[in-house]
Amino acid sequence: MATPENKLAFSGGWEYDPAPQSTDHITLNKRYGLFINGDFVPPARGRYFDTINPATEEKISRVADASSDDVDKAVKAARAAYNGAWGRMKPAERGKYIYRIARIIQERAREFSVIESLDGGKPIRESRDIDVPLAAAHFFYYAGWADKLEYAFPGRTARSLGVAGQIIPWNFPLLMASWKIAPALACGNTVVLKPAETTPLTALKLAEVVADAGLPPGVVNIITGSGVAGAALVEHPGVDKIAFTGSTNVGRMIQKTLAGTNKKYTLELGGKAANIIFADAAIDEAVEGIVNGIFFNQGHVCCAGSRLLVQESVADEVIAKLKDRMETLIVGDPLDKNTDIGAINSPMQLEKIESYLKIGREEGGEMHQSSCRLPKKGYWCRPTIFTGVSQSNRIVQDEIFGPVLAIQTFRRYDEAVMKANNTPYGLSGGVWTDKGAKIFKVTQAIRAGVIWANTFNKFDPTSPFGGYKESGVGREGGLHGLGAYVKLGA
Repeated sequence: MATPENKLAFSGGWEYDPAPQSTDHITLNKRYGLFINGDFVPPARGRYFDTINPATEEKISRVADASSDDVDKAVKAARAAYNGAWGRMKPAERGKYIYRIARIIQERAREFSVIESLDGGKPIRESRDIDVPLAAAHFFYYAGWADKLEYAFPGRTARSLGVAGQIIPWNFPLLMASWKIAPALACGNTVVLKPAETTPLTALKLAEVVADAGLPPGVVNIITGSGVAGAALVEHPGVDKIAFTGSTNVGRMIQKTLAGTNKKYTLELGGKAANIIFADAAIDEAVEGIVNGIFFNQGHVCCAGSRLLVQESVADEVIAKLKDRMETLIVGDPLDKNTDIGAINSPMQLEKIESYLKIGREEGGEMHQSSCRLPKKGYWCRPTIFTGVSQSNRIVQDEIFGPVLAIQTFRRYDEAVMKANNTPYGLSGGVWTDKGAKIFKVTQAIRAGVIWANTFNKFDPTSPFGGYKESGVGREGGLHGLGAYVKLGA
């Protein structure tokens, strides 16, 4: 029987008993080295840092802090593998290795999902049902393309690039690693991957999978550390391609660094997606889509629907239903299967979110938060909406990366499109209406890379993903993801 202290509050006067996910099936080392040339090795300068559970503020493990010397070692290992066994291997054989990685991820799915939630703070339901299955799906998908590149690029000769340097963020650590590593390997490249400093553990567990799958040493190298290691990877002359997912500011710096070089690059950067609800939409389904688009993932998605544009005639109804739905959301232990909203990834990110809440109030926005209880330890933020905001408000224009939704209204179709496009970003968007013609009209008018209709945040390895304007350069996923890792000849 749960005590009042450990029950999860739910509106309506009743509560859920805790339903914690077991952790006895996972294995984590007290200390991790760098995965270079097929082995875990200590960092050259002997430096390590702690990785912290954001829900408890407790240390999980110590992780190697790579220096430029370590980056150089990893790039040389990748180059040797590219010039050696991996480069000489038949494409069909490479596909078998990639397929084997996918199968092992599936076999260890429970372990990966728990570690992802421990290290990143996201609810176990998201890790278990979205992140890990999608990670395996990307390896399965690209395994099938390894020996079929002539069909991916008809009439062209596709040749691998060489060594790919890849830098991923903290919001989807395993998934980001998978949709970067899988196409690179399928095209015959070798990889040096740097995960985010605050969420390195599933990337290091993926290194174990790579070893178990029997890939030749040096094909996949994983280096952990700060932005220093990332900068060294971008600047290294032995790297032929850079794939980066992260902030727009860092993306700009990478572009400047790569200017004048022959390195290819793809940049998946920030977003400020607009979810447009027309009066003819199915309102209840739209409200649930809004919640899924911004709150269930704590707003920790670059394509999160952090702006809501709702037609005036239904605005009061939508906002009222949204507030009611917010009261049912459970914020708490990420490993509890009842939890809807987990912990904010780091104290730095929580501080940024709280600063934007202050900015929103100072700019005249009306703030509403759910009344849920928050745990005493850890980094937490209640789901929040702002009404009464205008296009010039920073919470409408800036990427916050938290469970914060800015709501505006519109009267006409052209006003909705104008407001949706009036942002420096162009990564994603959503439209809710029962008119198919209106869906096509809106999707053609909105300048965003991915637009969902009557749903939100749905992903598939066969579909390209990427943005316009300050949301990035290039595409990942699908055939587009292959094109980013090959040189095409006549």
